[in-house]
Amino acid sequence: MATRSALDTLIELAQRDADAAAKRLGAALAAADETEQKLAMLLNYRDDYATRLDSAQVAGITPLAYRNFVAFIGKLDNAISGQRDVVKHAQHKSAIERTAWQACERKRLSYRTLSERAAAEALRIENKRDQKQMDEHAARQAYYKR
Repeated sequence: MATRSALDTLIELAQRDADAAAKRLGAALAAADETEQKLAMLLNYRDDYATRLDSAQVAGITPLAYRNFVAFIGKLDNAISGQRDVVKHAQHKSAIERTAWQACERKRLSYRTLSERAAAEALRIENKRDQKQMDEHAARQAYYKR
């Protein structure tokens, strides 16, 4: 089994990796939230603009103004489509970062488990040595009392 200090070094390195992965995951999740908020904003803006177009049609609208409304809604639809792609990409990146963080955590926990096992084994050996010394001491005491 690896020495105690080597395991401590591995745990420390794994902790650094896990911390860095957690930071990347946090940034990816924040970016995904931001892209989703922008998409929601675009969808709301498009709905508002479509409502304005409906209101303008009821009130009466010139053909030029109608064309402008429809052209702008088309541009909004394109922007919404592009933002959906951005959201999909951000969610994919978040999933990748989550997987990387989980792998780092598994590695860190594995090293910690090895360290705990090594400590338990060292304690068992220490207890066995203490018990042997106590037994030898008791045997000597009994021998000299005769």
